[in-house]
Amino acid sequence: LIAVEGLDRSGKTTQCSHLFRSLTTLSTKTSLPSPQLLKFPDRTTTTGQLINTYLTSSLPLADESIHLLFSSNRWEARAQILSLLESGVTVILDRYVYSGIAFSAAKGLDYGWCRSPDVGLPKPDLVVFLDVEEEVQKERGGWGEERYETIEMQRRVREVFRRLREEEGGWWVVDAGKGEEEV
Repeated sequence: LIAVEGLDRSGKTTQCSHLFRSLTTLSTKTSLPSPQLLKFPDRTTTTGQLINTYLTSSLPLADESIHLLFSSNRWEARAQILSLLESGVTVILDRYVYSGIAFSAAKGLDYGWCRSPDVGLPKPDLVVFLDVEEEVQKERGGWGEERYETIEMQRRVREVFRRLREEEGGWWVVDAGKGEEEV
């Protein structure tokens, strides 16, 4: 189980796609099962549609409510993730529990409370954190289209991610400000 985390516009989706293609190529040359790529939030589910509306418009929800919706969205995929892992499939996650914790704690919610709803979800074998500087974030396409894409919010999110990396240990930190292929 590989979780790819990072700030907004750090290239998570792009790098997850590259990793997925590389592992798919490897699986065709070996007896390894094909990998699976899952993205959170999964905007195709009922909770995911609510989250999408919240992120892209002014749907008023309490911070606690949206945090629990994000967690619920991950719980919806728990059985699928466990089944894939039990079958030997490498699962790549484009965002996971750490994003939920980082964004909610950055809004001022209690850090410990932010961690608790995801207890019991599968723990990643590897977390890759894509770090990117503010200037690069703003230059990338789509910056500012969603509610959390402000420099001040991203600074607070980066600090919570730093705390998570220190507590969890073993994360791979990648400078995502480099070119797409170099990352």
